[in-house]
Amino acid sequence: MHEDVQLNGDDAWYALADDEACAVRASLPPDIRARVADLAVTLDPFPSPDEEIEEGDDEALLGLFVGPSFGEALETSDPLPCAIRLFVENLRDEAEDDPVRFRQEVRTTLLHEIGHYLGLDEDGLAERGLA
Repeated sequence: MHEDVQLNGDDAWYALADDEACAVRASLPPDIRARVADLAVTLDPFPSPDEEIEEGDDEALLGLFVGPSFGEALETSDPLPCAIRLFVENLRDEAEDDPVRFRQEVRTTLLHEIGHYLGLDEDGLAERGLA
């Protein structure tokens, strides 16, 4: 897809997000790629109203990791499946409908959430430029 063209229709933004998410996963080092191989990445328009945003955070939620971190002991007999949710409309809004910025926002958000899956906290992510 050419970055300098305007995307028409919502489906094009989802396709662009999916394309970037696949590229991010393919670019990971082999050991990390193996760890996230079964990790689902979903593309949702917005977070649900009951999903928590940190107290005092006035920015829209761009992505969310749900489930236990890699290697974390399961605490219940029916755990949430591990997944990363990317919120396409919030990412699009953050990028101001610029396809180049949108791809970068998808990339940064996905890497941030993969970091959470791998057990990094916000400080660890900030140290890696993914906060």
